[in-house]
Amino acid sequence: MNKSIEHHPVRLRRSVLSVPADNARALAKVAELAADAAIFDLEDAVAPERKVEAREALVQFLTASRPDCEIIIRINAIGSDFGQGDLAAALSANPDAILLPKVESPADIQAAADWLAENDAPETLRLWAMIETPRGVINAPLIAEAGRTFGGRLDCFVVGLNDLRKETGVPDRPGRPHLVPWLMQILLAARGGGLDVIDAVFNDFRDAAGFDEECRQGRDMGYDGKMLIHPVQIGPANERFGVEQVAVDEARAIIAAFAAPENTGKGVINLNGRMVERLHLDQAVTLAAKADLIEKRKARS
Repeated sequence: MNKSIEHHPVRLRRSVLSVPADNARALAKVAELAADAAIFDLEDAVAPERKVEAREALVQFLTASRPDCEIIIRINAIGSDFGQGDLAAALSANPDAILLPKVESPADIQAAADWLAENDAPETLRLWAMIETPRGVINAPLIAEAGRTFGGRLDCFVVGLNDLRKETGVPDRPGRPHLVPWLMQILLAARGGGLDVIDAVFNDFRDAAGFDEECRQGRDMGYDGKMLIHPVQIGPANERFGVEQVAVDEARAIIAAFAAPENTGKGVINLNGRMVERLHLDQAVTLAAKADLIEKRKARS
């Protein structure tokens, strides 16, 4: 089995909904939604004068109730006036991951990992990184290397195109023509580090056709899911970033073939006239696990 699969357990991240931490109504609604993950945002979505209040409200909410999805808290930059307090609050709220904004170097990941280690955070508490600045894109391969380190905690990249557009002057155009090279650069870096990678938000939640097309594009580029700004986007994202039954059937056939006694220890086998390598087995295990998780989510809904 590929060690990156063992280090990074398979998770469903088709739909990753951003929720302002200071919006009590939005917080309460999360439990009713079918999002695979929720990012409770203490950073961009919260005005400076409300950040402490939002932090306290979020801890109270997550202590009292646990939505049935992966829980991520986006903190303010560690070096900001709110960063250390956000980390402490996040640790007390026991999320699945902490999302670091505007990550630009491996040192940003290491600083958070060191703080968590010094404060006895469980190993299961992971780190996500927003890649949303020119330096972040340029250094994405170096940042992703933290995903290959067992003490690094890094599990996932999230692309932030709004900030990247602002800093580069690249316009928001349908199809994201001038942004695709950067999106693929981030994707390659993430995969090199064994990380999941989430596509950026689509800003107009009323444009269903535009959103669907951007989901299709993100899925074709290899992204695991999309960051969302509105619950109406959850269903379409789950559909576009789901798994096709034909692919699931093929994955299970590969798993069964490698499990056959006559193929024990083989690196390459013949499956219905097609050469299949052990690397295909790793891919098949991941795909089949995601299909199982999708079925479990459907059964609970």
